[in-house]
Order: sequence, then structure tokens, then C-alpha cells
Amino acid sequence: MTSRTCLSIILAAGEGTRMKSALPKVLHEIAGLPMVAHVARATETAGGGDLALVVGHGADAVRKAAEKFAPRAEIFVQEKRLGTADAVLAARAAIARGYDDILVMFGDTPLIDPAALEAARARLAAGAAVAVLGFRTENPSGYGRLIEAGGKLAAIREDKDCSAEERGITLCNSGLMAIAGRHALELLDAVGNANAKGEYYLTDIVGIASARGLEVVATETGFESALGINNRAELAEAEALWQQRRRRAAMLGGVTLIAPETVFFSHDTEIGADTVVEPNVWFGPGVRIEPGARIRAFSHIEGASIASGCEVGPFARLRPGTDLRAKAKVGNFCEVKKATVEEGAKVNHLTYIGDARIGAGANIGAGTITCNYDGYSKFFTDIGEGAFIGSNSALVAPVAIGNGAYVASGSVITESVPDDALAFGRARQKTLPDKARELRSRRADAAKK
Repeated sequence: MTSRTCLSIILAAGEGTRMKSALPKVLHEIAGLPMVAHVARATETAGGGDLALVVGHGADAVRKAAEKFAPRAEIFVQEKRLGTADAVLAARAAIARGYDDILVMFGDTPLIDPAALEAARARLAAGAAVAVLGFRTENPSGYGRLIEAGGKLAAIREDKDCSAEERGITLCNSGLMAIAGRHALELLDAVGNANAKGEYYLTDIVGIASARGLEVVATETGFESALGINNRAELAEAEALWQQRRRRAAMLGGVTLIAPETVFFSHDTEIGADTVVEPNVWFGPGVRIEPGARIRAFSHIEGASIASGCEVGPFARLRPGTDLRAKAKVGNFCEVKKATVEEGAKVNHLTYIGDARIGAGANIGAGTITCNYDGYSKFFTDIGEGAFIGSNSALVAPVAIGNGAYVASGSVITESVPDDALAFGRARQKTLPDKARELRSRRADAAKK
């Protein structure tokens, strides 16, 4: 199979009007990744070779997104919506290069199983001209049926055209197809538009190929693999299915999920064995967790690296650029952004750390804030090893706190503190007897007027 060349064509030109969105349908996300990107990844996993992306509605947006998830994809534009065969022929220039296999997929089937694509290509390698991916369902109503005869695919029959006997067939058309490259253009060019909509349907090549004595076969995949997304409700269903798969994979890989149904992963979450994840945790894109960490309940993590032995949460937020080194701790109601928390350092509660380094073994008291933004630019705070920052302190960046230094509670620090020094910067307390009573009296009098 590896010696056979392949062109994977993803059809992503649909408007997706039922999504009720200005965003092209294929760019709606599953696990933080556009649906069409999931399809592109599946083709890559299946050894799908070169990639052609056929776009239409929202072409510029889809093209721009493709630069991230499929930078080598060749983009073709379907100028008019004239059916699926017409969409495939938008990539005529690529098809004409003479690939062994042509895979045709849809950008709104994000759960496609790479193994199904490999199976379809295997049928081409065995001599078939066309291999159609089908799925079985106990409720086939509304789906096109795959009509087989003698182990071959004889026809694809739309639900409304099925006989009473054919309606009982449970093998349905997914729309995904593999075509032998040497036959692809001649079959596609033979598709006509003599139908009610005047469109060119890709499914017609089954009858055309059969009439020419070419071998046409069906190959099965799971229902989830063929699931197409047409509206927000189906998008949510696909998200739920993806999350179920990912949770199971994590647990089989040695991760403890105390309440699996409440944990949500992103498409690229990496999480090591012996990590424990408590209920109601959300992982955004770009999270990497080494073995043996603990993520406590109600934490929100994205773009963060978490080393072995770290503890996060409960109710913690780690934003992009966070790097927790071994045995570091970020506790409840803390937010960390673009900061390194070195080995054994602790940020226990009610604290914001942004654009900073916290040295190994340092302790950050409750209510501490790194004041990193002046309204125009971001500035860096450097906290040395073994430093102790007292509760309710404000560190006004740029500023450095030396190794072993101590900042007294309630301080506002605007100048760097040397190693092993004690710093405090508080306004001196002044108490005015009976002043509070006077203020209350004034307010009461004002309210009467």
C-alpha cells in the first residue's frame, strides 16, 4: 500500500446554512480543531498522500485556516454549486497527475476513521475501480442504500427511490469514496445532470463504472466514522462522541479520570500516566502534562506545560505560556499566564502571576499580584529561588526579587529587592476616631434631602 500514490480530495465548499452561522460549516470546531482539519488528519494517518481542498463559500477563511492545519494542501475553488461530482472535478488539475488512488471525503465528517480509508484503498489495490464506504444502522430511513449483488456494489439508491424490499437494507451510503486514479477522470466526466436539480452527483459513477464492466465494491465503516454534521445539535453530538473516545484512550493509557464525563480534552492534549484528573476540568489547546501530576476540580488549562508531581487547582486557571516545573503547585483561585513556576515553588491561592519567573522553592502568598501591564506594554517580574512573598502584595513590573528575599505582607514593590533582603512598602496607617460615624451621618442627612 505504501508504494501506491494517493490524492485525498476533501470537499469543503458547502455553505452550511443550517448551522445558522457566518462561519463556513467546515470551520466549526470539534475539540478545538476545525472539522475539516480532523478529516485532513485522518487522511494523513491513513497515508493519504497529497491533499486537495475544494472550497467555495467562505473560501478565503477556509484557505487561511488550512495554512495552519494543512500547509501543503492545494486549494481549488468550486465556482458554482453544481453537485458533488462537479466539486471533485474542481480539482481536475490534481487528478490528472495520475495518482494510483483518489480518496474523496467531506469536510464535515470529523470522526472519520483512518482505518476505513485504508480499507477502501486496499480494495482499489485488489483491483476495484470504485470503493464506496458504507455504514450500517438500525434506522436507515433517509439514507441512500448500497445495493449489492454477488459481492459487488450494483447501485446506490436514494431513500425516496427505494422499493419496499430495498428500504429494509441497513447498509447505507456514507458519501465517502475511493476511485482508481486511472479511471477517475473518465468516470467523473461521464456524470450527467439529468435530474430534478440539474446537478452532477458523484454517486452516479457507481452505475457508470458497473455499466463499463469495472469492479465496484462497498466497504464498511462505523456509523460514527461516517457521521456528517449539518447543524449545531449534530455538532454537539459529534463533540460528545469525540470526547468519549479521548477519555477512554486516556484511561486505558493510565490516566485516572474520577468523573470522566465532566472532563473535556482538546485535539492535542498530551497527558501522562498516573496523572489524576478530578471532576469538571477543561483542557484547551496546547496542554502537555507529564506523568504523575494531579489536576484538581474545576480547573481551566490551555497552552500550559505541567511537569511530574505538580498539583493544580481546584479552581485554577493556567493560560498560554505557563510552565510548571516538577512538584510546583498552583492552588485555588489562582491565574498564571506566560510564567515559569520552577521546581517546588508554590502559588497557593487567590493570586495572579503573569509574565514572570518564580524560582525554585519560592512561596507566593495569598492575594499577590504581578502588575505586568501598564495599559500599553507587558513587563517581566523575576522572583528568585526560595523567596517569600507575603500575602496581598503587589509587585510592579519590571522588578526582580532576589534569592531568599522576603517581601512583607501588604507591600507594593516598585524597586528590585536584593538577595536575602527584607522589603516592605506600605502606606503608614492613620486612624481617625469617630470619622466613620460622621460619614454615616452625612450620608443619612443627604438621603433625606
